[in-house]
Amino acid sequence: MKAKKHRLGDLCRMVKGTSPTLKTEPGPYPLVVTAAYRRTADSWQLEGPAVCIPLVSSTGHGDAALHRVHYQDGKFALANLLVALLPNDPSFCDAQYLYHLLMVQKDELLVSLMQGTANVSLKEKDIAGVEISLPPLAEQRRLVARIEELSAQIHEARTLRHQAAEEAAAFLTTARRAVMSDSRAKTVALEDACEAIIDNLHSNPTLSETGIPCVRSPDVGYGTLNLDSAQRTDEDEFRKRTVRGEPKADDIVLVREGGGTGKCAVVLPGQRFSLGQRVMMLRPNAERILPRFFLHQLLSPQIQEDQIAPLSKGSASPHLNIGTLRRFNLVLPPLPEQRRIVAELDALQSEVEALKRLQAETATELDALLPAILDHAFKGEL
Repeated sequence: MKAKKHRLGDLCRMVKGTSPTLKTEPGPYPLVVTAAYRRTADSWQLEGPAVCIPLVSSTGHGDAALHRVHYQDGKFALANLLVALLPNDPSFCDAQYLYHLLMVQKDELLVSLMQGTANVSLKEKDIAGVEISLPPLAEQRRLVARIEELSAQIHEARTLRHQAAEEAAAFLTTARRAVMSDSRAKTVALEDACEAIIDNLHSNPTLSETGIPCVRSPDVGYGTLNLDSAQRTDEDEFRKRTVRGEPKADDIVLVREGGGTGKCAVVLPGQRFSLGQRVMMLRPNAERILPRFFLHQLLSPQIQEDQIAPLSKGSASPHLNIGTLRRFNLVLPPLPEQRRIVAELDALQSEVEALKRLQAETATELDALLPAILDHAFKGEL
């Protein structure tokens, strides 16, 4: 026997939000907006439990899309781009069950109703006409409890994996501090370890759709250089921006200004690019310092925390003054000792990067797991 269908407009009281998202005064009450996070409000409009549905497309640009619906309990304010569904009879329709149902079936039940060209939206009367099947209340609550139990396990797994990756990265930082604190090693100024310090044009590059990468701050990580993400310049612009020297293998790219100040990476053989306005290069003196040892030292707390970070305090746009950078203190053990240190730190870094990749893969799998659980739940397979 097929379950009886019920209209949302018959099951729930529907109330449109009244709070402007950006103009509502902050306060002690949650303000439900279209985004995943909550803002706050100085007064409340409704008291849940309620399911809140955005009335506008999540992507705009003429596309019909709904990234999420929201569940909210207690007193709350509702932005004027959403409508709240409050079950008339909680002993017949559980609000949490309704939330999970609409989340898993939002494309079928809600997105399909969106209309418009530039501004794609939902109409309240169309939402009211949506029909759903409801199992008995006990079954609704059993499914909600099971979904939340599995959601908690997924969250715990994600948290533990993230903590493991963070702890491994912290261990690498600690190891760098330890090996760069050898009191027996000679200390030199950074410029004495360099064959050249290359600070190219400070102007914005002229970009083209294709051509040679122009590395900017976002393309440099802490030990990584991503040319795939870099914007492009033509040959003329490349020559203009490399007038003081093209990158060579084992050069070190260093971000000298902005929020990414201090990020750095070693240039690999065959990499050809120019530098954006906030990025410079250090060319290690091969007779004095190994490029990988130089990189590990630049990433060590002695440089990042003790010498670069103080330059950023109280500054809206932190930057490395070239004169100050030249005087940075480096430890300079003999080359055989540098090789030993690099081997140890590279091996540890490889383990950290492998753990981070595993964490990212696990996060992707976990993100896909909850929708699968919800799908099974509403097919009666949970």
